[in-house]
Amino acid sequence: MDLFVAKVGRPHGLKGDVFVDLRTDDPAQRFAVGQVLTTEPGGRELTVAGARVQNGRWVLRFDEVIDRDEAEELTGLDLTVAAADSDEDDAWYAHELVGMSAVLTDGTAVGQISGIDHGAAHDFLILREPNGVQTLIPFVKEIVPDVDKAAGKVILNPPGGLLAADAANLVISPETSGN
Repeated sequence: MDLFVAKVGRPHGLKGDVFVDLRTDDPAQRFAVGQVLTTEPGGRELTVAGARVQNGRWVLRFDEVIDRDEAEELTGLDLTVAAADSDEDDAWYAHELVGMSAVLTDGTAVGQISGIDHGAAHDFLILREPNGVQTLIPFVKEIVPDVDKAAGKVILNPPGGLLAADAANLVISPETSGN
């Protein structure tokens, strides 16, 4: 399965270098010279020729990209690497979570995980609820207390109103509407 490790940002300089926004916790390994990354969409393979940190941001250079014009064509693309499942406790790759059923702490089924959205502060699970609504669930311990890979379930403890089903059952009385 492919693991999303970075999104290509703007070019840097004239020789084809690009800034990247990290989506990996091990950039030194993922961006080691000789590492092959694949662009999504497109499936183009790029070999890392150099990687450095400049002003707190990673800058990559690829063997196949020789000038700024070629670097500009990469802007906005995702970079992925082939990866096996995570063997760490309490750590998951997106491809391991997608397709898992989502249940409340009492066992009530509330949908299926359809993706991950990488936010600035933390990640969000994308939950497709039974009514088809997609809901962003903050992927934090208080709201997602457990992921049971063996059972294929993500356990949720959402605050009231987070799920679309909660909103559908919400009744506003004149006393609470502020009128």
